[in-house]
Amino acid sequence: MPRFTEAQKESRRQEILAAAQRCFARNGFHNTTIADIVRESGVSQGTFYLYFETKDDVIAALADDRSQGDALIDAIARAEADPVVGLTVLLDLHGRTLADAQRSDERRVVIQGWAEALRNELIRRRLLANTSRVQQEIAHLIERGRRTGQFRSDAEPLGVARVLIALFHGLTLRAAWDGAFDAALTAKTIEEMVRGALQPRLGAADSAGREDTR
Repeated sequence: MPRFTEAQKESRRQEILAAAQRCFARNGFHNTTIADIVRESGVSQGTFYLYFETKDDVIAALADDRSQGDALIDAIARAEADPVVGLTVLLDLHGRTLADAQRSDERRVVIQGWAEALRNELIRRRLLANTSRVQQEIAHLIERGRRTGQFRSDAEPLGVARVLIALFHGLTLRAAWDGAFDAALTAKTIEEMVRGALQPRLGAADSAGREDTR
């Protein structure tokens, strides 16, 4: 019997995960059984158990795959020498995922994962780890901009990062609810909000001069 290569094994694993994502998006975590995933993927039940022991393992694997995608976006932003460009790239790439109709199942499963994290400690830890990494990347870009004078010196990197992540969580939910999600308008609004929050303030002399003219 021929042996599967590592590439073939990973391909089969991804087929199972894609089938599970479709099932979860349609029926939710708790209404989906392993038998449903097996039937959707077209593999045997024995093959399923070669890759995953439980349904929770499948959910965790989907969270890990999402984490790897976010890590790639973070790495692209980190590679930019200019922190302003890096932050813009980071927000733009995350924003594009919200407008991708082909990722609608993924968004639905992500939202279900947030709810599942309230009862499943494994899922909670993995989601928190992913969120923390993205948060630190945003904070790092803001800190770089503070050091170069491109961002306000009193901007709080971690606080801004938390707000931006919360904003994207809310937009993910809205994109899942509303198929007419306007990514371009949303991206423009986010950019304006970020610029307003981070652009350096006027110097003390300029501020005083403005006060005198009132």
